[in-house]
Amino acid sequence: MKILLTGATGYIGKRLLPHLLEAGHTVVCLVRDPRRFSDEYYENERIVIVKGDLLDEKSLTEIPTDIDIAYYFVHSMGASSSHFSTLESKAAKNFVNALNKTKAKQIIYLSGIINDETELSKHLSSRLNVEKILQEADAETTILRAAIIIGSGSGSFEIIRDLAEKLPIMVTPKWLKTKCQPIAIKNVIDYLLGVINKQEAFGKVFDIGGPDILTYKQMLQLYAKVRGLKRIIITVPVLTPRLSSYWLYFVTSTNFQLAKSLVDSMKNKVVCEIAGIENIVKTNLIGYEEAIERAFKMIVTNKVESSWIDSAITGNLEQNFLDKVEVPEYGCQTDERTIHYNISSAEVKNKVWEIGGKNGWYYWNWAWVLRGLLDKVVGGVGLRRGRRSPTELKQGDALDWWRVIFANKQTGRLILYAEMKVPGEAWLELKVDEKKNSFMQKATFRPNGLLGRLYWYSLLPIHKIIFNGMAKKIISETNAKIVTVKN
Repeated sequence: MKILLTGATGYIGKRLLPHLLEAGHTVVCLVRDPRRFSDEYYENERIVIVKGDLLDEKSLTEIPTDIDIAYYFVHSMGASSSHFSTLESKAAKNFVNALNKTKAKQIIYLSGIINDETELSKHLSSRLNVEKILQEADAETTILRAAIIIGSGSGSFEIIRDLAEKLPIMVTPKWLKTKCQPIAIKNVIDYLLGVINKQEAFGKVFDIGGPDILTYKQMLQLYAKVRGLKRIIITVPVLTPRLSSYWLYFVTSTNFQLAKSLVDSMKNKVVCEIAGIENIVKTNLIGYEEAIERAFKMIVTNKVESSWIDSAITGNLEQNFLDKVEVPEYGCQTDERTIHYNISSAEVKNKVWEIGGKNGWYYWNWAWVLRGLLDKVVGGVGLRRGRRSPTELKQGDALDWWRVIFANKQTGRLILYAEMKVPGEAWLELKVDEKKNSFMQKATFRPNGLLGRLYWYSLLPIHKIIFNGMAKKIISETNAKIVTVKN
């Protein structure tokens, strides 16, 4: 069958795509920016890449008309815009209008569990509204509603991980007593695959969940148990939703808008009530503790297929950060250093590709941490996002407060674009030249007005120390001898 996959560069889409190919389907991937699509799929004959933006109905005309099934994995839960529900509604309507021009007979949508329609969070209300819009399409809809998804790279899992790993004693808000029915990512994929072209799933809504019903507090405690950690959790009633959002924002790697959406949603019980999926799709449900163990097997073996942090940081459906791939030359302030060395360039490339995350930034890491904390205070992403893999970088990856906009290890060139709060735009370019046995490091800042220039010049002495130290440290970490340094 020919299957339309929206959100192909997102967390669920990336996980589902290889399974669809393995099952023999032809997959039409609708993406806003083909540059974010994984290179490994470009030569696959059963993948069709279509450029289109669901917020621009005119851009959807290239969707083939011979589609059989369509997956809808589009949402803006982490959007900084206060109108995210309007964006989601518009995207869903445009999708339906475009799909009505095809032969598609089924839409499969992954939504959120809704136990009480009268007191829903804004996030769950928006999901419910999208469900209703999709149900108006000519094609039949199959809606799968899930609570928290447990898997390596899942936003919910990473937040639980952050809290349990970093805080031996937690003073937590009362919503930790809310009940939830988490589900392993493997079971989610099983259900998404299992309902394809199943007549008994047409026009139906199903709740999907794992075998365990737990409070959020129990989920943190069981995570700590699996990891061999001792944690004390004290629940208090005085933390307001806004304070709870700030608590999540500063302790975990999430951005504030996502933290706010999560806290808003956590007041609602999310336990499976709409049964029936078990009669259509047979799968062995994975318990919460086993799901955590499976996630860590993927993490320790560097096999994290997708991560929530690799979506555009604001979650805004209109954002296209890869337009920044060309580093500007005019009207910019720069700090450039070139080092020649006497060792294999492959070792230097490895050090460059391991930068950031738990590996750190090689020089004055305390200063990077401090700058990350300051960024968090003013509403930025901070330094907590880390990186998807400790050794691998791909275009589109998040890397602490940077975004990877170009990464070619063969040519030795890496370009990062800053997503922290600064009065301007910033790039960091790292390049290893095998022929010249040289390493070039260039920081570029395009200031926004007088404030931007004051920002650059006020930090100039510190930047000179940090960038000089970092460049030299990258080379010395390989035990190479520095031959010459050009500033």
